[in-house]
Amino acid sequence: MAIAFIVPCYNEAERTDFKVFKTWQNTHPEVSFYFVNDGSSDNTLEAITALFDSSKVIDLAENCGKAEAVRRGMKEVCSDQKYSHIGFLDADLATPLSEISLFEYWVQKKKEVIIGARILRLGGNINRKWYRHYLGRFFATAASILLNLPVYDTQCGAKLFERKILSEVIEEPFISKWIFDVELFLRLKLKGSSAVKNWHEIPLENWEDIGGSRLKTSDFLKAPFEMISLYLKYGRGK
Repeated sequence: MAIAFIVPCYNEAERTDFKVFKTWQNTHPEVSFYFVNDGSSDNTLEAITALFDSSKVIDLAENCGKAEAVRRGMKEVCSDQKYSHIGFLDADLATPLSEISLFEYWVQKKKEVIIGARILRLGGNINRKWYRHYLGRFFATAASILLNLPVYDTQCGAKLFERKILSEVIEEPFISKWIFDVELFLRLKLKGSSAVKNWHEIPLENWEDIGGSRLKTSDFLKAPFEMISLYLKYGRGK
């Protein structure tokens, strides 16, 4: 079993310690990281290439945004049949690499779509700003009702997909910039061969709200308009 994670990077030179990825991968050879440099204007590309082979770096000449960076990375890596599953992680390591073991467990259980969920609960170490938590809950509830999407945490930046199923739905660019995760789920429901019963949402053990996020509170105000656009394009799915 080999899996790969796409890591979108935009001006991460001072914010991300890429050595953490390298150290972790040295002891977990079944997992590969592919870094998409999304037109960074700082030394992000140099920081990555100093540690990783060029085959693990996808360099975009211009900044395209996280949605397109993730899509291009997934599309390129999907051509490598050695991977059973391909997903994405945020560069800031809000989801610690130790959580990958949870994803590997459910890969072995033959789940086709595995979704990390930031669920506040006893025993978990989920440190999230309170207002982002409640905005996220409001958004996920709205997505469930309007788009018939039964996912607790649509926006967690840790997801993994069976390679064959993923390749069916990433040919076209996303129309959504801020909630492309939701659009990806809708495509899987409408166009992909995966049934929702083969999806699995896993409560993360650890997650940390890292300072300096590119996502601003004002961006949540754009999400409802994008959700309406998704409804007009995809309807409520199957």
